[in-house]
Amino acid sequence: MARKRRGRDIRMEKRMSRKSATRLTLSAIMFLEASACLLLALRGNPVDFWALCLAVGLPALAWISVNVVAKRLHADAMLVMLMSFLCGLGVILLYGLSPARGLRHFQIYMVGIIAFAICVVAVRLIRDWRALCWLMLPLCTVLLLLPVAIGQEINGAKNWIEVPFLGSFQPSEFARVALVIALAQFFTSLRGIRGMIPALLFVGACLGALTLQKDMGMAVMYFLVTLLVYWAASSNVLFTLLGGVCGAAASVYGYATFAHVKVRVAMWRNPWSDALGKGYQIVQALMAIASGGIFGLGLGMGQSRVIPEYSTDFIFAVLCEQFGILFGVCVVAMYVIVVLRGIAIALSARTSFDALLALGCSLLLGLQTFVIIGGVIKMIPLTGITMPFVSYGGSSLISCMGIMGLLCGVAAKNSEARREDEMLVLLAEAE
Repeated sequence: MARKRRGRDIRMEKRMSRKSATRLTLSAIMFLEASACLLLALRGNPVDFWALCLAVGLPALAWISVNVVAKRLHADAMLVMLMSFLCGLGVILLYGLSPARGLRHFQIYMVGIIAFAICVVAVRLIRDWRALCWLMLPLCTVLLLLPVAIGQEINGAKNWIEVPFLGSFQPSEFARVALVIALAQFFTSLRGIRGMIPALLFVGACLGALTLQKDMGMAVMYFLVTLLVYWAASSNVLFTLLGGVCGAAASVYGYATFAHVKVRVAMWRNPWSDALGKGYQIVQALMAIASGGIFGLGLGMGQSRVIPEYSTDFIFAVLCEQFGILFGVCVVAMYVIVVLRGIAIALSARTSFDALLALGCSLLLGLQTFVIIGGVIKMIPLTGITMPFVSYGGSSLISCMGIMGLLCGVAAKNSEARREDEMLVLLAEAE
């Protein structure tokens, strides 16, 4: 009897310690966000009214995300807090450089919370995704083909659609949410190649549409996620290696075919050869990171505005210039925690669909982070994608929060299963 009571006490202590850690972390996030917004409000004369509003709004939204949305939906509190911090960081950085973009990012952040909640509820309530997948696949394929016909070309890629009264959006950002769902569904149904054909055809159509758009960065992400999820679902090393070889051949073809890809590779190799032309952005980004040093120049300081795409592709350079390389490393560690947490959720899942869905979401966020940060610091050639949660862009922010919602939906199902197991254990101990 004493042993059973001791076991219940240990479980209660673990729950209380987790709750205390959550409260402490959330309080720190709210304090940092409020302090940063107050600094932005007091830096000019007169006091910036909208920055004062953000000093209240950002901490309030973080509190609502954790204590209302995450708690009600049983979402993973750690993931929600990291997401809230990164979104808040994006609002603060953008507002310091362009108040209009900062406020817009905050508005999209609020919409993203709704998208996050919808995705969590969908994963928890929908038991059979097959019918929904058959509906999503053709719709997303058509959506990806629209930019080819009526899209806008930006930085060599024709991947944006202009919608009256709503502005422009990027269909490929939303299609990737359908991608991870389709991969999880069709890679789970049958282990053989036959059962995976619908997902592979959908991926092929997506890659074809992205190639027509000349959006090679997003195409690489789609391909790598598909290849890794396929390997996790099938354990077929031969076909995985064959897919990798085909991907390498496609990369060579893209380099030989698209002029903007050649330029990006050339500027990756030596941006100083054309420092005032094609290599201007990457040179300015490297100089911004170097000028920030270890501890940064301070919030709102520096010359990041000279980088043409400072709010989107090069937001990490802005971060390092203002807050320092040390803080930049901490932000990268947060993304690593998100990915590792997602993999842990996948390993704890009770069904193959949930495991593959969580793995696909983790890979999408992780690869997107690696590709953009690696491009900014000149580790790999730069591609035109955004830094998850931080970069300016409505399509990217909403899709990233939706992907996080899918991941937290799987975490919520795992939590429910654990509670059921604990109840069974308690009933067994009571008997």
